[in-house]
Amino acid sequence: MSKTLLIAEKPSVGQDLARVLPGPFKKGEGFLEGPDHVISWAVGHLVQLAEPEAYDAKYKSWRMADLPIVPERFKLEVRDERSRKQMSVVTKQLGRDDVDEVVNACDAGREGELIFAYLFEKAKGKKPVKRLWLNSMTTAAMKSALASLRPAEEFELLEEAARSRSEADWIVGMNATRAATIRLRSSFDGAVSLGRVQTPTLAIVARREEEIKAFKPEPYWLVDATFAAEGALAGEESAAGARVYLGHFQAPAGSPGTTKGPRIGTEAEAEAIVAACAGRPGTITKLEKKEQREKAPMLYDLTTLQREANNRYGFSARRTLSAAQRLYEEHKALTYPRTNSRYLPSDMVDEIKPIAELVGSHSEYRKGAEYVTGLDVLPLGRVVNDEKVTDHHAIIPTRSEHNLEKMGSDDRRIYDMAVRRFLAVFHPEAVFENTRVETTVTPADGEQGKGHVFRTRGKLLLVPGWRGVYDEVAADAKGADTKADAEEDEETDQQLPRLVEDEQVQTRKVESLRKETKPPRRYSDASLLGAMETAGKLVDDDELREAMKDSGIGTPATRAAIIERLITVGYIERDGRALVATEKGLNVIRLLNDHALTSPGLTGSWEQRLGKIERGEDSRKKFMGDIAGFAQETVKELDETLKDVRIPRARLGPCPVCGHDIVENRKGYSCWARDDPGCGFVIWKSKAGKTLPLAIAKELIKTGYTVQAVTGFRGRSGRSFRAHLALSQTEEGKWRVEFDELWAKEGAKPPEAEAEATSETVGARSAA
Repeated sequence: MSKTLLIAEKPSVGQDLARVLPGPFKKGEGFLEGPDHVISWAVGHLVQLAEPEAYDAKYKSWRMADLPIVPERFKLEVRDERSRKQMSVVTKQLGRDDVDEVVNACDAGREGELIFAYLFEKAKGKKPVKRLWLNSMTTAAMKSALASLRPAEEFELLEEAARSRSEADWIVGMNATRAATIRLRSSFDGAVSLGRVQTPTLAIVARREEEIKAFKPEPYWLVDATFAAEGALAGEESAAGARVYLGHFQAPAGSPGTTKGPRIGTEAEAEAIVAACAGRPGTITKLEKKEQREKAPMLYDLTTLQREANNRYGFSARRTLSAAQRLYEEHKALTYPRTNSRYLPSDMVDEIKPIAELVGSHSEYRKGAEYVTGLDVLPLGRVVNDEKVTDHHAIIPTRSEHNLEKMGSDDRRIYDMAVRRFLAVFHPEAVFENTRVETTVTPADGEQGKGHVFRTRGKLLLVPGWRGVYDEVAADAKGADTKADAEEDEETDQQLPRLVEDEQVQTRKVESLRKETKPPRRYSDASLLGAMETAGKLVDDDELREAMKDSGIGTPATRAAIIERLITVGYIERDGRALVATEKGLNVIRLLNDHALTSPGLTGSWEQRLGKIERGEDSRKKFMGDIAGFAQETVKELDETLKDVRIPRARLGPCPVCGHDIVENRKGYSCWARDDPGCGFVIWKSKAGKTLPLAIAKELIKTGYTVQAVTGFRGRSGRSFRAHLALSQTEEGKWRVEFDELWAKEGAKPPEAEAEATSETVGARSAA
């Protein structure tokens, strides 16, 4: 009897498919077998593009004369020994005589298509293939998709785009990395990793770091006042105490020592304003009230979900993706997470109310769900758009039972965000009353009608609308970066008492505050994901971001991995929520200067072309030709510009042991050299996944310990932690850098879980 072989992307998906297909299924090593179906899996990428030496043994040596390497036809190889075992299982199942049809059940997207295509090609598969396309892992969704398998031919263009992406990354990354490494061997230890996507991402972070380093703070002053309106207003029987509010001084344009706005350029000018206003009466010279309507935020795609989870909980992009993937695969609670769409297709309209009813069975969502299910007509204009849904729709809850008790804390938070966003999008606008008050204080020697103006801003929520879905969950349910980026001296909204225009008030308190201008904020996962999505352009507006998605750096499925890759190779590190370019990362971008490889716009245009290949609007052959040409130009330019580059080795002063000069070398800071062995004192650069920078080494040499905890160390799980360092001497007399923490002295592991938790607050001031 003939059977159908289904190849999933991972074992958990294979097991889920076995639950909905006719059984029973027997467990084999690396596969499951039922009466009509065999199910096996890939465990991610089993097969990858071969290394250069697979084409010619000469490529084992890295020589500039051999570059660029551009294979006419790419070869494939099994990734590693673990993959080899499962690959042999899949190959054997593909070769079975009783298997007459194969189903590609890998994740429904570009990478899933690539995983299957490479595996099928390497196994020399010849049998006809159909495609299982899943947006949800619920039983109903899987049964429906299995009943309507699609011809593999429908996905030929998706496969072309997937192969093009993979080969382009190989060509650019392999050639640029080899060229840069060959020319910079004397300056860097190990390979200088460059890539089509990682290098422009690094450039965004590194250039921000350079801006911060070059920034020179300048002082300025603010003047704030507390005003009190005495007495009862018309319609009130008596005054219930003074009506108190705050005002922020606003300088008119052209004022001496000031610019238009709250900032005052000199202390003398600020103190003069304080002296002129202290104890003086004021008049409310302007009182404006305007109604503001605020639309519900759009549904989540992966990037928006990752950005908001980082802003709200301090989650890294990878941590959010892992939670969303578990909610999709294990809990069956959310739809496919690796999506770049924020819309639903029209054929899902009938699912909306049943999903709302289902999530409403949990008390915290009941009120919002009842509103949605009670609507006679759903507001679908901003939600449903077939043209904006390609492979996958927005992330929403599934129409399946959701067991919240089985969810871990990360999963529960991400689930909560997705559910509330889903319910909120069908609610009406939130309505606010914005009040703007100007209070004019006339100095004793001032002219009537002229004086110092103080501005006050108030905001009152009149109609909760969609914000009611969030209850007390978040002050800003949008989770945007705009608040974090706001200047400290901006007026803040306050709860205002009832005030009347032309009313007299008394200045109870007035003071000047010294401030300093601040450098640009470092990127966080949230803001870097936003910059990647828009190819480095600063865009906050939802609709405008949508229009730029096709030209972003990377894809929603790959951006988290890109950030983690930059951390792994030592180009950036985490400091709380902030992403900081290391000295190595800064040097790489400095040396590349304005090379096209650092341009977010260039790689963004390539991503746009990959999207066009998927849609049949561009040619794979032409794209790969352009990539090969770019690689050739890059090799030539790197060869010429980096040929004579030498990064001078830093001198750190006398050795604390023997007095010889301590000099930086590729692997550490030591007092020995070829012509002077010194005493052997050395501080190795690499420790717990971090490269110790020059400043830390200098501090250790000078004092023997670090005053502040050093950030960016990584434990075995990959999570970051911070710790103090100290120099210590072993019984053999060798000097070592140790963690100067109680847990280290007790022989315990680094507090990785605590580091992850505290990262929600630590460094928040520097993260954007």
